[in-house]
Amino acid sequence: MKLKINLKKISLGFITLLLVNCQNSIPFDLIIKNGLVYDGTQNPPQRQDIAIKADKIVGLGNFSEADALQILDAAGAAVAPGFIDTHTHLDPLDNLLALSNSESQLRQGVTTSIGGPDGRGVPLQYGFAAFLDTLSQVGVGINMGFMAGHNKIRKKIMQLENRAPTKKELDRMIAMADQAMDEGAFGLSTGLKYLPGNFAKIDEVIALSRVVANKGGVYSTHLRDEGIAIMPAIEETIEIGKKANIPIILTHHKVIGKPMWGKSYVTLARVDKARNDGVNILLDQYPYAASHTGLSVLIPAWARAGGQEKFIERLSNPESYAKIKAEIIFNILNDRGGEDLNRIQFARVKWQPDLEGKTLKEWIVMEGKKPTIENGAEYVIKGQRNGGASCIYHAMEEKDVEKIMQHPLTMIASDGRLSSPGIGHPHPRAYGTFPRVLGKYVREKKLLSLQEAIYKMTLFPAKTYGIENRGQLKKGLKADLVIFDPNTIIDKATFIQPHQYPVGISHVLVNGKWSIKNGEFLNKMNGVVLRKTIPSTTTIVDVN
Repeated sequence: MKLKINLKKISLGFITLLLVNCQNSIPFDLIIKNGLVYDGTQNPPQRQDIAIKADKIVGLGNFSEADALQILDAAGAAVAPGFIDTHTHLDPLDNLLALSNSESQLRQGVTTSIGGPDGRGVPLQYGFAAFLDTLSQVGVGINMGFMAGHNKIRKKIMQLENRAPTKKELDRMIAMADQAMDEGAFGLSTGLKYLPGNFAKIDEVIALSRVVANKGGVYSTHLRDEGIAIMPAIEETIEIGKKANIPIILTHHKVIGKPMWGKSYVTLARVDKARNDGVNILLDQYPYAASHTGLSVLIPAWARAGGQEKFIERLSNPESYAKIKAEIIFNILNDRGGEDLNRIQFARVKWQPDLEGKTLKEWIVMEGKKPTIENGAEYVIKGQRNGGASCIYHAMEEKDVEKIMQHPLTMIASDGRLSSPGIGHPHPRAYGTFPRVLGKYVREKKLLSLQEAIYKMTLFPAKTYGIENRGQLKKGLKADLVIFDPNTIIDKATFIQPHQYPVGISHVLVNGKWSIKNGEFLNKMNGVVLRKTIPSTTTIVDVN
């Protein structure tokens, strides 16, 4: 028998071997040259090169004579760690699985996000670890971690009941929070303004926070109130921080409602005092004078106890209907209504999509009614009867936004959702948060230095949440980077036309791989699902 040799296969294999050996002899996969490097600390930038191998930064300095498979000349651009968004609504109900390529975040320079804020956590029908596993299989465009959600946990055990838990119920909630931490949660989030969190007393929240604290987690809270009653809500949070010995974050910090405009100096003074007293208290904020939440936020919590069926049942009682309407009127005048029906703008209305982008006043006029505050309350009830809606509330003052942003304890976070052109009418923060800070508040208003703003978006949140190996351009850390033009970066999304990507960001790398290159979104699943490791000790976050 003669031995047959395929010369074509040998030659191709030989060429492949040569290419592999050639690549192995080149020390770096990528060198980014001549950029002005902001390393994530508050140190002044340096003109230097960055060398990357696989998913890590392997050196910073002068690599002008070094070889790499790719070389990018970043002359004239700023090079920074990928931005970290610690308040993102990453939820299957908010198109997470369909939009897991994360284009709306990557185009802002975001490479890592923490989901499950405001008590929402992860969908418990999956289980925490199973949800993370499923997401890993689907693939993610950015790195994603998640919080355990108090509201999700409470609802799983108690539905929407307005009462304290029994000992058995509380023990089950504690066990669920504990298990979530074991399975990789970064902490506990609460939404005490929402149901069913609004029904929880402070002792319940402290009990869950203690087990989270014992495993190195943080406590991020949508306060029980952000308007007239914000100070008692802050006091409650400080008490939770003290008694649970846990870092606390007043998330999307704001003072909302016309009576509170200009009062941010009061809340910030209380934060400073707590910090000076040894409480590990921090803030995050989005750079807009409008919030985004459900229409139901205008309705008193007691009226919605037990769910939609019970709410409609209460409306059939004239006495309770009058009480509900009166409290909605109060909220329109003093809270998110901003004393003006034009300040309530519909974002997502499944039962009448043509309302999206329009205001409550416009809806009432469309229906042939007078746009009075009383009719406003009637139409809030009507909207909730129909199944509710999401709304944008233009009820904050720009001066408060600026004052909070400048505070040294404030991080930047979007409170946005993964969004795609043509789907709903989202808050513009879903597209523009981070470029808006760098363009409007750094370059135009000069409220922050560029290195200070980048710190608030990178190393500061990484340290706060214990996100390992990210948030800083440093040898040995993950190669998550954003390259942008500090002279042109700006948001384009508006409240009227939100589906617009920002400009000025040319390149984004996630784990050493291109996700945006020369301004083009590559639709790559370069992210990983993050699981927090449990440290042996915890310390107060040093913001300096």
